[in-house]
Amino acid sequence: MPETIKIDIPHKLTREAARARIETSFSKLRDQALGGMVKFEDVWTGDRLNFRAKMLGQTVVGRLDVLDDSVHVEMDLPTILAAIAGKIKGHIAKGGQVLLEKK
Repeated sequence: MPETIKIDIPHKLTREAARARIETSFSKLRDQALGGMVKFEDVWTGDRLNFRAKMLGQTVVGRLDVLDDSVHVEMDLPTILAAIAGKIKGHIAKGGQVLLEKK
């Protein structure tokens, strides 16, 4: 069955600084995906990022909200990826913490 994972990543940045880091990270991801087998789309509306990644007939759809003290991420995983939802959630949480730590 498909599964939605939800992650809250705390940060101590301003909302604008957190969004800028996420924008840069997604830009790099999109640039890397263009030459490969992954089709990646992302659109900002205010402080919400809607994204979609397609690979090998599978689609992951997600939403990311930049808040004052955290970033809330939701990702809808297809059945084939739902089996490893815990690993995906852990990887995103850890990567998000590194991305958003105050430097």
